Amino acid sequence: MIKKEEAENYYSKDFDWDQLKQEIESDSSLLYHLLPFRDCENGSEMDNCANAAVVDEKDRLESSTSSPVEDSQAWNKFHTRHSSGKFFKERRYLLKEFPELASCGDYCKVLEVGCGNGSTVLPILRGNETIIVYACDCSNEALNRAKDMINAANLVSAMHRFHPFLCDFSTSRFPMWLACGSCRKSFFLKEYINCSDAISVSGGDICKPSCSMENSCCIGGVDLVTLIFTLSALPLERMPIAIQECFSVIKPGGILLFRDYGLYDMTMLRFAPEQRVGYREYMRSDGTRSYFFSLESLRDLFSSVGFIELELDYCCVRSVNRRKGKIMRRVWVHGKFQKPSQVQT
Repeated sequence: MIKKEEAENYYSKDFDWDQLKQEIESDSSLLYHLLPFRDCENGSEMDNCANAAVVDEKDRLESSTSSPVEDSQAWNKFHTRHSSGKFFKERRYLLKEFPELASCGDYCKVLEVGCGNGSTVLPILRGNETIIVYACDCSNEALNRAKDMINAANLVSAMHRFHPFLCDFSTSRFPMWLACGSCRKSFFLKEYINCSDAISVSGGDICKPSCSMENSCCIGGVDLVTLIFTLSALPLERMPIAIQECFSVIKPGGILLFRDYGLYDMTMLRFAPEQRVGYREYMRSDGTRSYFFSLESLRDLFSSVGFIELELDYCCVRSVNRRKGKIMRRVWVHGKFQKPSQVQT
């Protein structure tokens, strides 16, 4: 059960994002965060830098990129360094923020993308005793940590409902056993979409397993995809491919549940100028990266592949570091996106 203070910490709107935006964009010491990447690197200034919301394609392509192998190695080292698992707290807020995970019905199939050490998977398995979770990550170390966490939780049947696998969804397709080519095409046929045995989730329909395309070669797609603090770790140019892959394995009417770093989050403002590798893109000293999303950038990403926006907003939380006596203003983006349940004509 979530304590009252934990719920308030995660769900309340502690400050106004537009007011934060005005404050940040008026601070000359933070100017480098606002400039298009190439202009900032050259040390030039812009009269209207606060309104420089879009960087052109040439600037984006000139940003420092990393290979998928380098990304995986960086995250392997990260999870090795934090092998105790104490670095990540179990995300107990998930079921309150995304009640679909608890109400999606018996044997609902969830794909957790970028599962890390299992801090997202564990509360999902706790909150729904029949839910089945397929979890992927680009890091073998992360998958090992996730398996250890699930084992240590000692949940009855949890290991039988937890299926981890190695995959970098930004560079390769999800395995065909999730949804084979035939099933992916069938997701757009009226005979499949107009099944009568469906449940309502957040205003949309998700097909129950009884009317899925499940067969001997694949599981017939998933009902829900969770993308929790994963997309921001990818280079910007690989994000559209990653979202398209998620779209391809969700059943018609299925929902993608999203949470990630928002624009002007405290973490973004702590990055030094030399850590910028693109517009709103930063790289840590360990080789892992972070992107900070605006609502507009996410809206464009998801709508471009066919998702319908159900919810999208900033989550603004003020927390206190009691040891240092500092107030921290955190900004996350919360979103829900649905795959259309009707054929687009």
